[in-house]
Amino acid sequence: MNGLILIDKPPGCTSHDGVNRWRKLAGTKRAGHLGTLDPMATGLLVLVTGAATRLAQFYGKSEKTYVAEITLGAVSNTYDAEGEISLSSIPLPPAETILSALNEFRGKFLQTPPPVSAKKIGGVRAYKLARQQVAVELKPVEVEVRQLEVQHLAANKLTVVITCAAGTYIRSIAHDLGQWLGCGALLSCLRRTRAGEYGVDQARTLDQLAALATESRLAEALIPIAQMLPEMPSEYFDSAIETHIRQGREFRTSPFVVPPGAPFVKALSRSGELIAIGELKIPNLYHPGTVF
Repeated sequence: MNGLILIDKPPGCTSHDGVNRWRKLAGTKRAGHLGTLDPMATGLLVLVTGAATRLAQFYGKSEKTYVAEITLGAVSNTYDAEGEISLSSIPLPPAETILSALNEFRGKFLQTPPPVSAKKIGGVRAYKLARQQVAVELKPVEVEVRQLEVQHLAANKLTVVITCAAGTYIRSIAHDLGQWLGCGALLSCLRRTRAGEYGVDQARTLDQLAALATESRLAEALIPIAQMLPEMPSEYFDSAIETHIRQGREFRTSPFVVPPGAPFVKALSRSGELIAIGELKIPNLYHPGTVF
């Protein structure tokens, strides 16, 4: 059970709850997720399990796609519907003004994370400080929204599809849009539909995973470790070179198989098992940084 598990997370479940549920189903302690989803949010939660946890470092910058519902005319201390909500007395602007304002949230821009977030301040998560009613001041960081499309706009509800780089807070986009318009806004619904090369249509619910576990078919839900990082170049090696790689010795790749200068390469056995992730030393010479 070494690889990726794609879960369609239900509302009210934390990302950590999803990981713990998998650990119990698979009978393992080695599991973690590749990107937090707020308890309110639903959709794709990507887990690494077993030896695949060692590949988590290569997934930190994957772009993600969300379907977000934004409610205009209200504000929240958490920037979403789960916080303390206050209604605004300022009338909503016309639709063309709302649509025009969305241009402020396309491309690269500075964004301040929500006060209730997983960002660390002095080594402590911001949400923990917020629960203790400790005032927090988070610094704005550059984020990137690569695509923002409007699905629906009616009354005070705006539904958008957002594809963004890692580190972008959809809650902050909702809040900042409301501030820009003057009427306030909050995130009322969020569903992650894609993370990197994986889509929610490939995922299983926790109940479906539990049903597979009762039939001893849980491995059917696993994306094997050798199939992870499909964008990374790979090369097959015979048993003699495989032994050298597992001993931590540098290895050469073919310039006809691995593009010269590729920073990482997957070294595979003839049977298709992942031997190691090689780190570039000089063109087509790699050090086995992560060996399996």
